[in-house]
Amino acid sequence: MPDGNGLYPPAQYGWGWLLVVLAVLIVGITVALLIAHFTRADRVAAAPPLPPQPPADPVFPDQIRADYLHRLQLIEAEFRAGRLDGREVNRRLSQLVRGFVHEYNGLEAPVMTLGDLVERGVHPALIDAIGRHYYPSLFRRNTVVDPIAGINAARTVVQVWN
Repeated sequence: MPDGNGLYPPAQYGWGWLLVVLAVLIVGITVALLIAHFTRADRVAAAPPLPPQPPADPVFPDQIRADYLHRLQLIEAEFRAGRLDGREVNRRLSQLVRGFVHEYNGLEAPVMTLGDLVERGVHPALIDAIGRHYYPSLFRRNTVVDPIAGINAARTVVQVWN
């Protein structure tokens, strides 16, 4: 029915529609909370870090050192022969020094970032070799650090590591 001006008032929704909207909102919020609860990352109990494990087979440190120095010579020979480019040399050297540290004292260096190694307080020679030689060659576009300098840094790590 029109009012005094001849206009009709806006149509009103019934109470049933308000209850439907509220029910949909409650169900949606409940589902969102359940999804958030069951997919939280902190639900997985973080295992405490394992202490460094000694090498599986008893090998003397001098034998490990000699083996890795020999591997360094092989990488250097391949580079000098032109079979490896600078980036590949630095990638292999990074793997080699990390493997040496792991084999020498059980530190999980092969899977640790530079930041992790710094936090652990490892020998500065390893930090320097990875930070100045290997990371720039591997992670910066069009930047290859001198492979001979990287070889010398790796040699230093193997010789001074305790």
